[in-house]
Amino acid sequence: MRAGARQAKICEILGVCLRTWQRWKISDNSEDMRIHNHRAPANKLSELEVARILKVSNEKQFANLPPKKIVPKLADEGIYIASESSFYRVLKSDNQLKHRSNSKAPRNIIKPEELIATAPNQVYSWDITYLPTNVLGIFLYLYMVIDVYSRKIVGWQIHENESADLAADLMIDICARENISRHQVTLHSDNGSPMKGATMLASLQRLGVVPSFSRPAMSNDNPYSESVFKTLKYHYKYPAKPFQSLTQAREWVEGFVNWYNDEHLHSAISFVTPNQRHSGEDINILKRRHKVYLKAKSLNPQRWQGKTRNWQHISAVSLNPDKSIRENKCKIAA
Repeated sequence: MRAGARQAKICEILGVCLRTWQRWKISDNSEDMRIHNHRAPANKLSELEVARILKVSNEKQFANLPPKKIVPKLADEGIYIASESSFYRVLKSDNQLKHRSNSKAPRNIIKPEELIATAPNQVYSWDITYLPTNVLGIFLYLYMVIDVYSRKIVGWQIHENESADLAADLMIDICARENISRHQVTLHSDNGSPMKGATMLASLQRLGVVPSFSRPAMSNDNPYSESVFKTLKYHYKYPAKPFQSLTQAREWVEGFVNWYNDEHLHSAISFVTPNQRHSGEDINILKRRHKVYLKAKSLNPQRWQGKTRNWQHISAVSLNPDKSIRENKCKIAA
């Protein structure tokens, strides 16, 4: 090699891989040389250019603008200092890239606290959805409250407008019908005006119901209500045409609620109906199913390669689970 031979050609003649030979040259205690290889690029900005970028970016006309708007404005004036990426990089190194406007900086909104239901009438979820009418732009409003543990629709009503007063009346009726005691139920909802209206909050306080709210514009924080609304609107009997009247809408939703609570085998609760789970019948139903499967396996074992289907009773349901705590538990267990 000192005489001018090429590394790759020598390795080819000797039958040694070039990468292997290079690895042999480095002792076991040597570090990765790429870590310490800090070569300045040939087109690196000078200190004067960096200072000019900072000076221009903080001028009155540009102080509230991001680099993607500063650079075009400078180009309109026939001025080029550096690229947008260079502006971003220089401003970031000078800690000026976090928030460059007079508006309020975005807030880091904390996720709602995890709610766990281990029995009926502990955690409710509610929301309002639109039902179309035969008048374009006019809607009916379906108020619906479900029990998170059992998925039972514990209360609903349809009105021609959204109102905290109407929502409060619905909750008063549900608490009386379900015999809810003070501080027994937590009611989760989104941030709509009917949910946070003064009448609604005052009624909840009087009933002893604890309110819980989703983050703004985060439908994932209220998944159970969103899910039941999807089931309703994709039901095979959902009217193809808009509702002709408030009475017609109430009659159809009443039929849907009866089907949902008494006939619908809900996949998330081991295919029992919400009413069966709400009343506690699901425990014996699932035990009987398990016995049926065990008997079938004993009569024809060659058809079963593993365990029978899991008909275990689901003891707890979580709303907005804290994934970080769950991940830490998994790491500890591992």
